[in-house]
Amino acid sequence: MVEDAPELMHPASVRRALLTWSDAGVTGPSPSHHSPRPASDRGPVLRLLDQDESRYDVAWVLSIPAGEPPARSLCRSLEARVPAVELVLVDVDDPSDYARLFLALGPLVARAKAELSGVAIDVLLSSGTPQAQTLWVILVQAGLLPARMLQVIPPAFVPVPHPRAVREVRLDVEGFPEIRALRDELARLRAESRAAASPLVGQSAPMIELRSRIARVAASDAPVLVLGETGTGKELAAREIHARSPRAEGPFVAENCGVFTEGVLASELFGHEAGAFTGAGKRRRGVFEQAHGGTLFLDEVGELHPRVQAALLRVLQEGALRRVGGEGRVSVDVRVVAATHRDLAAMVKGGAFREDLYYRLRGATIEVPPLRARGEDVDLLVETFLAELRARRGGGRRQRVTREAMRALASYGWPGNVRELRAEVMRWGVFCDEVIDVGDLAPEIKAGEGEGAAKGGPSTTERAGGTRTLREVVEGAERSAIARALAAEGGNLSRTARALGIDRNTLKRKMRGFGIAGGGDEG
Repeated sequence: MVEDAPELMHPASVRRALLTWSDAGVTGPSPSHHSPRPASDRGPVLRLLDQDESRYDVAWVLSIPAGEPPARSLCRSLEARVPAVELVLVDVDDPSDYARLFLALGPLVARAKAELSGVAIDVLLSSGTPQAQTLWVILVQAGLLPARMLQVIPPAFVPVPHPRAVREVRLDVEGFPEIRALRDELARLRAESRAAASPLVGQSAPMIELRSRIARVAASDAPVLVLGETGTGKELAAREIHARSPRAEGPFVAENCGVFTEGVLASELFGHEAGAFTGAGKRRRGVFEQAHGGTLFLDEVGELHPRVQAALLRVLQEGALRRVGGEGRVSVDVRVVAATHRDLAAMVKGGAFREDLYYRLRGATIEVPPLRARGEDVDLLVETFLAELRARRGGGRRQRVTREAMRALASYGWPGNVRELRAEVMRWGVFCDEVIDVGDLAPEIKAGEGEGAAKGGPSTTERAGGTRTLREVVEGAERSAIARALAAEGGNLSRTARALGIDRNTLKRKMRGFGIAGGGDEG
């Protein structure tokens, strides 16, 4: 079915490209089936450019070698309207040969994807042989060429000024039951394959429920709010939602809203124009544009400044943004998955977070359980991290954990959650031999401090009636605080030192003394 498109215009700020066959004919006698073109008819390519909404930054004019001279003349006419015009010779001598045309257009499609990435592409169906027009349709409908198809209405059917002499061509193939069934089966098989390789490790009831809820949520295109304590794996959950969604082939872009100042965050989210502020030497796309067609993960949305909250709400409502320092609107097609460890509902009641933005982000809610709520997964996580450690070292020694040490790990409260457990396992790779025993564990794990801190009760040692020296208590508290801060700041030493209120060198010295594996300043 062919439909008139309700709207042909792209946003003015989006760069646009036109791909079209030359309509200027060939050198020498015209084919017998061609009727002479009336002098008043300038051809579909120029008639397309006569339309007010048909403005292009780039035009590629395709021609077979026999049509090169007249095609060059057409290109010269286009140069008055289009900044960059290129003649592309397609090496076929018979433009009605489907097979030759298809093979010849392959490199052109690959080049268009590489050079016109992020550019809105139009293909003109009104010029070229019927075989060439058919191949445009096949390439676009099969998803091989990301473009829309345009048709210029022939003058014979527009005897008087026509309100719209150009229409967008859309072919509805959704009505075929066989196509729907194959698509559904493919989606199911892909979902099963991705589930088998899920990064969300664990066989406990909370993890089974989490994966089940993710599968249900991923099938829709609704925004998702992921809740959970720091270090539980909220980004892993967001990546799983993306991987099991219809947008899986699109980009996944992650941004931490808590590490930038207000002005910098606006530029990171929405991009900026050249000269928008000091140091903005050229235009930069923000993460919304980078995630176009895919999923944008916004971590720590509870840290958003009120003005950035207002700008984010407008983008979510309108599906379009305005770059910092820019005037034009840029359309974006993005699914937003937001995450926070804060109580957003309480922040809304306290006036710290916009209520309308909260409900816009909370299309569906997923809560990632803390590690203490799924202690039976600890041994599986430890084995997973040990395997990761071996892979990073290129094989070598195989470490194992004694039963007593595993019991201590399972009974610890893990205030830093899975991130803290992974850091502990990575530390073993530096400081421990083949067998990991209780004595090799971090002091607070041996003392069970994490459980007491997490639940607000006394530590394991205190409950058993044991007494430690003041130095042991202080060192245990310091090590626990450093481990939690490192987990919260993703291992970034500078941010961890600021959070703890100490000098970075002091932090590094204490980490060496406690045997804590070093982080870095990336991220």
